[in-house]
Formats: sequence, C-alpha cells, structure tokens
Amino acid sequence: QVQLVESGGGLVQPGGSLRLSCSASESPSGVTLDYYTIGWFRQAPGKEREGLGCISSRANTTYYADSVKDRFTISRDNVNNRVYLIMNSLKPEDTAVYYCAAQITSCLHDLYTYWGQGTQVTVSS
Repeated sequence: QVQLVESGGGLVQPGGSLRLSCSASESPSGVTLDYYTIGWFRQAPGKEREGLGCISSRANTTYYADSVKDRFTISRDNVNNRVYLIMNSLKPEDTAVYYCAAQITSCLHDLYTYWGQGTQVTVSS
C-alpha cells in the first residue's frame, strides 16, 4: 500500500506560479516513487476530474494535457522521493483540488491504484 500526500497548494494571483509536491508517507519497504508512474489530476467544483499529465517510471517520459502543456511541468526529485507539478501563468480557471496518483503501468494506461487526498489551489486576485 502506498500513501500519497500532496502539498504546496494555496492562494495565488492570476499569472503567478505554484509548485505542488507529491510524496509517499508510506510505501512498501524499499519501494520509492520512481518505481511508479505518477499522474497529476484536478477537479473543480461541479466538474469532472481532469487529467493534467503524467511522468513514467524508469524513462521519466512526460505527457501533458493540451490545456496545460505550455504552462505546467512534471518532474521527479529522486533524492527526496518526490514528484512535482510546476504550474506557471496560472489562471482563475485553474482553481481546483489537485491530486497525484500512482500506477505501475505506463502513462498510456489509466490504471491508477493509489491516490492522494488532494491539495487546494485557488487562483484569484
């Protein structure tokens, strides 16, 4: 069982930036986040969950949704066992709860087994 924890959310003005972090509070002994493909998602009130992007295990290939590919970046920090979602040029419509999730298959699949509790991002002046 992997317990994921998101952090770094908060209130930011339009045009600002945030870096969200996904870490594992618990994981099977010896297993680190680089073993997993990590996806980032968000859900705004009254809307369906939206996939933002993914970073694959091993090769660290990244994929992004068209809606964010020019503004958001996903990266790994294997020293600190974290995956980041770096968000630039934030817009009010980016306001949502942001989640990370883990799976052992590639980014081409949507078989996420482990999910964090989410972190709120609010973009407002």
